[in-house]
Amino acid sequence: MPKTDRPARQGTKEAPAVRRKTLTREAWVAAALKVLEKRGIADVKIDVLAKQFKVTRGSFYFHFSSIKDLREALLEEWRARNCRPFEALARNPHPDGLVFFEIIVLTWVNEDPFSPLLDLAVRDWSRGSRKLADEMAAADDLRISLLEKAFLALDYPADEALVRARITYFHQIGHYTLYFRESAADRKRYQPIYGKVLLGPNAEAAVARQAVPQRQDG
Repeated sequence: MPKTDRPARQGTKEAPAVRRKTLTREAWVAAALKVLEKRGIADVKIDVLAKQFKVTRGSFYFHFSSIKDLREALLEEWRARNCRPFEALARNPHPDGLVFFEIIVLTWVNEDPFSPLLDLAVRDWSRGSRKLADEMAAADDLRISLLEKAFLALDYPADEALVRARITYFHQIGHYTLYFRESAADRKRYQPIYGKVLLGPNAEAAVARQAVPQRQDG
């Protein structure tokens, strides 16, 4: 006969109840990041998160002194994922313009650790904070300056290097802002065309120069 669940007999030990896993500071931050990316900073509230975790506000205050403390943790996550990779590139730029351009672009495209959604959320958040707006502007300036270095290394004049850097950056930000989506096949097909258009004739000349020794060696 099949087994049936029976009540525990008197005097026997019940199986221990499953205890709720203790929430960590990292768990609160991760949950707040998802709310920030989906609904914006206005919805990052203690009550909203506590309800999501099915805990009291006291659980939040065990890890954070205030909502401001949590918001600073969110900004620190943005800095770590979306700012420091570019700061590292600024300290160690690659001398080859083509290689440096590819490294910069892949920092966005690979999305590891860079997060486009987090960048958009913080950009939107910065519209209500002068201090954060200045920090976001500094991040934009740094990214553009890195692209500018890549174009300068490709022997473009200073003004053209700056304009090409801006066009490349605005193109990338535009993709995120519009939540633009396309199939993997289309992305693969268009990628070399984007590269050709954005990098321009000097990049083609650099590729041709690099190919000459290879032909001679063959």
